Amino acid sequence: MVRWASLFLLLIAGNAYGDGLRLLLPEGARPVVGEMIPVTLRGEYTSRIALETLTFPGSDDYDWMQLARDRWRDEEIGGRTVRVFERQLAVFPRHSGTLEIGPVTHRLTVVDEKNLRAPLDVTAPPVSLAVAPYPGEGTPLSAQSLTVEDTLSAAPGALRDGETLVRRVTLKADGALPHRLPPRPVLREPWLISFAAPEQREMLPTLAGPVTTLVWEWHLRPKTGEPGVLPPVTIAWFDTVSREMRTAEIPALPFGYASFHDNRSGTARLPTSAAAFGAMTLVFGILTGLGLCVCGLAPRRRADIRRALQRLSPFDPTLRRIKRAAHTGDLFALRRAAEVYLRRRRDLGLPVSGCETAALDAALYGRNAGEGGYDRCAGVSALFRQRVDRGA
Repeated sequence: MVRWASLFLLLIAGNAYGDGLRLLLPEGARPVVGEMIPVTLRGEYTSRIALETLTFPGSDDYDWMQLARDRWRDEEIGGRTVRVFERQLAVFPRHSGTLEIGPVTHRLTVVDEKNLRAPLDVTAPPVSLAVAPYPGEGTPLSAQSLTVEDTLSAAPGALRDGETLVRRVTLKADGALPHRLPPRPVLREPWLISFAAPEQREMLPTLAGPVTTLVWEWHLRPKTGEPGVLPPVTIAWFDTVSREMRTAEIPALPFGYASFHDNRSGTARLPTSAAAFGAMTLVFGILTGLGLCVCGLAPRRRADIRRALQRLSPFDPTLRRIKRAAHTGDLFALRRAAEVYLRRRRDLGLPVSGCETAALDAALYGRNAGEGGYDRCAGVSALFRQRVDRGA
């Protein structure tokens, strides 16, 4: 009886001295979907702890990871020596809206002065914060930084006959999980033989957040001596430092054998019969229509012609979406429509300054986000003026 009474007094004494656990979030945090949220789980205990176990709860609303080992230390709080426990975590919201984290229970076994042990559960109440929608399209990719390194085994535009080019692209993202990085792009052209090695995705946890490295490798060889160009690959991502959308690019790659230029002497002449036949073929092609000629071109040539016609066309289907989003007043919809519009311009090779949505990004994700003051009409007009001023 005395033993159980002492255990009961021990539990009361532990609670009286303020044994507690809490979840700490950054002040003023306004994350977007996929952005890393640093979370500190802090416990303050005056009881003598013999054993402890703590499991952070999983959820369909977020991904999470532990960034470092648990830390235990003594601190002076309110004139008393308190045993402090800290665990550094990173939480990544999967969708927009209100995100709730917790509760979290620390299961302890405490010991009194007579070496009697008793269980003690200390629970941190849940905390919540608002998560903004991802401002771009596709799989959300939010990071503190994103770099692209493109290394080649040889000069791609002057390969030796039969030589295979090894292309290795390395993406490094700070503050992003591996599954948030994009899938490997497809390098496929009618004139190209390509083999893709298995991709490598690695993550290194640090106190500042995870550092993810993604490696793609291709072995490339032309089918013929005709030179070609592999188009660039654009990767859109949200910069959590500047609070705006950015793009990283895998550059275009000229490709071909050096011997192709050496074989074009320009001195050979066609015989008269062949020249006459060629002229007749040309006349026949003109009479049968330009459309049939275009259909007979290689897919790469047709794509070049299509892009040229789109650049010359005064009709831009993405502008209608921008106007509709501006009319509804939904700034997130307006940001997504603007991203589609700017991506179309980049794909067509039209000039883009990269500052078109700076004011909109500041209104959505800046430190004063949500306080109003963004002029939608002026923002849309700025995009239209950009088309005219830059010769779109």
